[in-house]
Amino acid sequence: MPKALFCAGLAFLGATAHAQWLNYRAAGTPVTPDGKVDLSAPPPRTPDGKPDLTGVWHLQTMRENTELTPLPNAGSYTGNIFRDMKPEQVPEKPEAAKLRAERMKNGTRPNPSPFCLPMGIPVNNFVVEVVKFIQAPKEIVIIYEVDGSYRQIYTDGRPLPKDMSPSWLGYTTAHWDGDTLVAETEGFNGRTWLDMIGHSHSEALHLTESYRRRDYGHMDVEMTFDDPIMYTHPFTIKFTHALVPDSDILETYCNENEKDRAHIPGLKEVPAK
Repeated sequence: MPKALFCAGLAFLGATAHAQWLNYRAAGTPVTPDGKVDLSAPPPRTPDGKPDLTGVWHLQTMRENTELTPLPNAGSYTGNIFRDMKPEQVPEKPEAAKLRAERMKNGTRPNPSPFCLPMGIPVNNFVVEVVKFIQAPKEIVIIYEVDGSYRQIYTDGRPLPKDMSPSWLGYTTAHWDGDTLVAETEGFNGRTWLDMIGHSHSEALHLTESYRRRDYGHMDVEMTFDDPIMYTHPFTIKFTHALVPDSDILETYCNENEKDRAHIPGLKEVPAK
């Protein structure tokens, strides 16, 4: 891995995820006989009967049995979004491969995050910082602690805008399919990376996500990326968010006391698309 990307990766992955706010237990939290949060309890529901996705979440990296054991490859989509495929199965088009090679060249074209720009989807789901869902009757807000960014997912029946100004995280609408929230996103600006080795997407990306809170402490997530400019066919990744109970998200401002950028070789200006 080029040195610049290695340094950036350490910044993403080197902190602890659970030093959050601060052992406050919300009313109504299910508990086991020994007073611990019952992560296997049924998921909470809203007054209209839908699963309530509200909570502070983190990528599940441990198997929760009597002795916590690491899950194989947990979080390694950050290193390579195509980790589950053989090289010959990766649907990358030649123009996408050319762009990725340019990004990797001598480590001088790192992703936007060292410039305090958004990491984007899906990387902001896999770093050490938590993600917070806030579910309201007509929309869901997702707050990413990693860069202080947020998404609004509208569930009020509106269509995606016809004339979208390209944005870092796109425009999202969603509907419920039984107990699964299905979200559709378009309108990306094409500047974020899909992983740390430079796999790209274009402004034509259409992202389909499903969120299913299968019990109190676990939410299964599936993301399908359909970008006909960069890839020959859609591809899907799957992972699980684990609840971080008795906790909350903290504010994060990338530019506050930022000293790393000056030490990354070749990092002089904000990268182009």
